[in-house]
Amino acid sequence: MKVVAFERQVQGTGASRRLRRAGKTPGIVYGGEQAPQMIELDHNALFHALKKEQFHSSVLELEVAGKTSQVLLRDYQMHPYKPLVLHVDFQRVDATHKITMKVPLHFTGAEESPAVKLSHGIVNHVMNEVEVSCLPADLPEFIAVDLSGLTLHGSVHVNDLKLPKGVSVVTHGVDNPAVVTVSPPPGGVGEEGAAAEGESK
Repeated sequence: MKVVAFERQVQGTGASRRLRRAGKTPGIVYGGEQAPQMIELDHNALFHALKKEQFHSSVLELEVAGKTSQVLLRDYQMHPYKPLVLHVDFQRVDATHKITMKVPLHFTGAEESPAVKLSHGIVNHVMNEVEVSCLPADLPEFIAVDLSGLTLHGSVHVNDLKLPKGVSVVTHGVDNPAVVTVSPPPGGVGEEGAAAEGESK
């Protein structure tokens, strides 16, 4: 995904306020062996880009003054109540060094699972994203999670995820945390679910 920015010559609160009035958003690019670079971006283009999942979880191609570098979106500040992006931070990435990044989980198959179809269980998404470590070229836009095999009282854990080659999940010391759990419906298992469970025993 490509992002076009422009060099920013002036700094300070007053200068940033003038930029925002002109439809621009101030930002910074840092990291790597280069010095931090002050930039400005078209506000409307940035505002719409921030609505896209890919913008938050992918390596971006940032073009400034005709030069392109690979970056990650690291932070952005929104106005407390206006639809206004106040500032944005990008971090340069090195193709030879691993990065850590939060990647969304895309769930499929829950409605076809025995847990939902037969037992009318309630699927609880404990996580909607995971933090991964990998080289920039290996960073996935998302990780697919197939829930079609879920049964009542079943669960999916981090170790059950099918990760792309070169990608590992960072759990910060927590041993195999749950991603999805299934709980019984209010009032207990329905007749179909109870029958199915009885047959499986």
